[in-house]
Amino acid sequence: MWKTTKSSAAKQRATDRKQADKAIKERDKARLVRQEHVQKLKALRLAKEAADKETADREAAEKAAGKATAKKPRKAPAKKASKATAKNK
Repeated sequence: MWKTTKSSAAKQRATDRKQADKAIKERDKARLVRQEHVQKLKALRLAKEAADKETADREAAEKAAGKATAKKPRKAPAKKASKATAKNK
């Protein structure tokens, strides 16, 4: 009788161990799926940030180039000698 009790307990432990191993594998698989998802999102975020930076740099360069080639304000034209100054001479 004692052997059957021992063997059934051993079977139960083996079954419990298999279930525990299966649960661990499922958790690991879920963790890996989540990790891959996070890595994909990170890659997309970094790509977007790089594109935004490139766009901002390009716009800043265009703005700087636009300011450099912008027309300088012209000086006021020299006034013609007025009649009063011509008479004084």
